[in-house]
Amino acid sequence: MTAASALLVATAALAALAVGAALGAWYSRRSSSHRKASDVAQTGLTVSQMLERIVAISPTGVVVVDKHQDVVLVNARARELGLVRDRQLDEQAWNAAQRTLATGEAVEVDLTTKPRAPGRAGFSLRGHVRRLSDADTRWVVIYVDDDSEHVRMEATRRDFVANVSHELKTPVGAMGVLAEALLSSSDDPETVRHFGEQVLAESHRLGNMVTELIALSRLQGAEKLPDLEVVDVDFVVSEALSRSKVVAENADIAVTTDAPSGFEVRGDPTLLITAISNLVANAIAYSPQGSPVSISRRRRGDKIEIAVTDRGIGIAKEHQERVFERFFRVDKARSRDTGGTGLGLAIVKHVAANHNGAIKLWSQPGTGSTFTLSLPVYEDDVDDPETDTQSDETAPRKDATNHTQRSNGLAAGGSSPVPPSRLREEHKATTREEHVRR
Repeated sequence: MTAASALLVATAALAALAVGAALGAWYSRRSSSHRKASDVAQTGLTVSQMLERIVAISPTGVVVVDKHQDVVLVNARARELGLVRDRQLDEQAWNAAQRTLATGEAVEVDLTTKPRAPGRAGFSLRGHVRRLSDADTRWVVIYVDDDSEHVRMEATRRDFVANVSHELKTPVGAMGVLAEALLSSSDDPETVRHFGEQVLAESHRLGNMVTELIALSRLQGAEKLPDLEVVDVDFVVSEALSRSKVVAENADIAVTTDAPSGFEVRGDPTLLITAISNLVANAIAYSPQGSPVSISRRRRGDKIEIAVTDRGIGIAKEHQERVFERFFRVDKARSRDTGGTGLGLAIVKHVAANHNGAIKLWSQPGTGSTFTLSLPVYEDDVDDPETDTQSDETAPRKDATNHTQRSNGLAAGGSSPVPPSRLREEHKATTREEHVRR
């Protein structure tokens, strides 16, 4: 082959390669175009529209602002958090944006807002500010997350630790003082016995508090409840009364119930028994000696209501919202005298919440109180409800109410106590009362 022939062949090969490359590039672009067209046909959205939609529905607030403080882009979440109002960027956010525009460094900033109205909390916001790109000094993007729940939980944790420390200090300090008294009275058997009994009482109180703290922390935390089962309400009431039998007899308090109901709920029997036991114990602790405590069961729509009513000192209106708080006591001296920890009603509230139920309170100082635990009825019972359509939960039931409930002095499914005079008349008339009815 001559040099001219070789050169001609090489030139032809290069030309063929160039044509092949051009055809390949054209085919690739066409294929890519077809894929994009196919994607748009399937979704109805272009990539830019998808990105716009993602920003719009993001749970994080997003704002793009330029160096002239003009808001270029803002999503709904950022407006909801108050970062932009009337196209004006929040002042704290703009100050952070200016620092990022000037230095190019990413900035974290606290953008917590003030309450918009009295009694309403503001948002606890955490902002992240950075340039839109490292080489472009015209725009910055601000990402904002609502940290309110974390801040609230942290404040709750601090309060909880402070309350526990304060409450534990009392029995621990008392036990220390009593131990010193025991050491100094070792030659006096009567004194040793007296102080020994007090040490034992304080140790029991301390043990009860620790047990209830553990129970409350589990109810409030993320720990999963055991598998719920069908629970007989009558069994729960019976077991709760058994736990309170000795205390009721010592206080000469008659605890009575209405007739067995046959109601069923889905729940954890141990937790439900604990909740009712706490309500009964609370009723006994705040009732005068010799007064009655009564329990009723009723169905209201798709809920089963268990009401515990006492004729005790009652609770003032201003305290009724707080009685379910940890360690809150209306009468601190009385609570300590009875060995109360201030946690019983808080446990009841969380047991109710964990069973998709609720706890309601009716109380009047000098008359008494009724705590009503409301729980969803077991689903198999929903088909044939014996529904009470009475809308006023604090009004007494009509005469159709069975005699056992009326003789126990319990009104309206436990929503409010009956007058003491009527209670005394019915108390004399009944023959069904006993100190604790299983």
